Amino acid sequence: MTSKDVLILVFIISLLLFAITMGIVLWLSRRRVFHRGSVGRAEMGENKPLREMYRQWFQLAYMYGVKIPLVRSYLKRIRQRIAIIHPYDEIALRFETMKLAFAITGTLTLTALLLIWSQPDFGFMVIVILAAAVINNMLVEMFINRLERRVLVQSVELFSLVRHHYQQHGMVEEALYEGAETSGHEISIHAHRIYNALVSNDPDEELERYYEVAPNRYLKAFAGISHLVMEFGDHARKQGSIYLHGLSGLKKEIQLEILRRDKLDYLMKGLNVIALAPVFFTKPIERWARSSFPSMDEFYMSKLGFITKISIYVIILISYVLLQKLQQNRETDYRAGVEKKVTWEERLYRISFVRRLVDMMAPSPGTLNYDRQLRLLKESNARIKFEWLYVRRLTFFFLAFFLSLSVAMGLHVQAKHQLLYVPAALNNSLFGQMSEIERRQAEETVEQDRLLMEQLQMSPNVTHDQVKHMVSETDQMGLTMEQLDIITDRIMIKLQRYDGEYLKWWELLLSFLTGMAAYGAPLWLLYFHRKVRNMEMRHEVYQFQTVISILRGMERISVEGILEWLNRFAVIFKIPIQKSLLHYEHGAQLALLELKEDVWFPDFQRLVDKLLLAVDKVPIKDVFDDLDGEMIFSFEQRKQEYEAMIDTKAAWARLIGFTPMYALIFMYLVIPLIGMSFSQMETYYEQIQRL
Repeated sequence: MTSKDVLILVFIISLLLFAITMGIVLWLSRRRVFHRGSVGRAEMGENKPLREMYRQWFQLAYMYGVKIPLVRSYLKRIRQRIAIIHPYDEIALRFETMKLAFAITGTLTLTALLLIWSQPDFGFMVIVILAAAVINNMLVEMFINRLERRVLVQSVELFSLVRHHYQQHGMVEEALYEGAETSGHEISIHAHRIYNALVSNDPDEELERYYEVAPNRYLKAFAGISHLVMEFGDHARKQGSIYLHGLSGLKKEIQLEILRRDKLDYLMKGLNVIALAPVFFTKPIERWARSSFPSMDEFYMSKLGFITKISIYVIILISYVLLQKLQQNRETDYRAGVEKKVTWEERLYRISFVRRLVDMMAPSPGTLNYDRQLRLLKESNARIKFEWLYVRRLTFFFLAFFLSLSVAMGLHVQAKHQLLYVPAALNNSLFGQMSEIERRQAEETVEQDRLLMEQLQMSPNVTHDQVKHMVSETDQMGLTMEQLDIITDRIMIKLQRYDGEYLKWWELLLSFLTGMAAYGAPLWLLYFHRKVRNMEMRHEVYQFQTVISILRGMERISVEGILEWLNRFAVIFKIPIQKSLLHYEHGAQLALLELKEDVWFPDFQRLVDKLLLAVDKVPIKDVFDDLDGEMIFSFEQRKQEYEAMIDTKAAWARLIGFTPMYALIFMYLVIPLIGMSFSQMETYYEQIQRL
């Protein structure tokens, strides 16, 4: 039984098992409907029994799935992502995990089986499996983004309900409870958790726990503002209630975020699929070109063809990764605290040889390069030590260097094998396909050439006469002198080409340059993360301004109290603020000056300058009297930055998304075909001159 027959059998069995499973589910659902009676159906609805069986079946599948090693790790990874949206509802968390896992694996499995069935080639099977792994990650991200957007939309509804009930009762906890009861399912889970934290015996500790698992900064700000008003009371301002003013600001922020995501998704819709599509078209294009143009066999079987195919796959991978970076809407992954997990960089650094190599390559402490890179680690939010960064860079260098070197050596081995065993077209026709007689003749020719080359011991130093003498001795068909010369020239060319298939100095240099590019990649990624982190810092500073706008009207509030509240909301600036609070008792001004030096972000430094002014000289209320104007300006500035960022991302996304398709068409078909055409024209011109 061939591999194609096996794949067809597997596909048929999968369809049968799927049909049997669906039949059992439908039969059980109908049986349950029959036993409940018509009254129960009228009360519950026709679709609810099927929905209950659907959920129970997924719960049962989850219980069995977590017992299988590979399935358990896959489900755990999906569960961790969904847990941000469903952190406290275990039933819903298991259901969403299994629903997503079944939808993705089922779709990818059927698609992969169909593709492999259409082309049962080992190399194509590997490409399809790798593409399925990449698409799996893409589908998970799409589902998580949809859940995040649902939470944002429901948050706007929750804030409107809380605002309405607060105006009725004037009590934060009552307004929050009533708003949670009538809001959407996902946001009601978070609203009830915030409510339980606010009415607990220790609200500060409970809120700290919630801050660690909050899905976005808006819910963190909402929980903190509610706690502030409950602790210090609401104070009327010119614009009205402080609490209602804070809710309006958060609502505007969320609406701006929703509009940004919607516009970005609309402009980048389908680009991931367009970027990944060339993976499945390389083999059909190659098959069509080789069947229609026999001379293209020489290109696709050569080193240049293999390098071109690898380059296309690398372009596809890089384009997909860049598109994922452009579409990423995830909040900062940073969580302040001690990292207990031992990283692979740390394990390698414990080896004495690696440690000595790192000490030799890394800049010495006190030098300008050392200070610059150390600051880059801090500004880019990298949670690794300076030595571990160089462990990573050296690892990438050696991996890229030896991988490139292995590819170069493998290409030489493949070229030698092709030279000895792969038959070439005897006629130099550009169009059409070799007949069966021509194919057998080409196979016999390459077999005879290989035997002659082995008898000559693959030596490139043999003369033309020696080769001709060897050919004439082995001749059994009575070749003419012209045919002997043609065979002799062909053998001489093959011997020279075989001898030239060795590792060149420039290939070694290219492998070294590839390793150097990989050596610099972690550093370039840190620069990219630092640029992206500027937007997150601006968001957090705006949150600080929202908190201070509430605290400044409170009586008995101090600079230390403001720092304590900022520490509760902080994510990016948490460590410097905690350090400043620890040193505050030994001198307020020195602690704030140290905080200003630790953080390089200008907006945060201006905020610290105002806190310095409020320590002894000016009251807090007067220091932040222009805060409302700054917040309005900051909001409009970020709105304008969002629009410019979306236009830039969309332009880059279109360019990156269509690059793999252009590379496939031009690098793998058009340019080789043009090259083969010029080569054939040159051959035809030589033949015409001989007439």
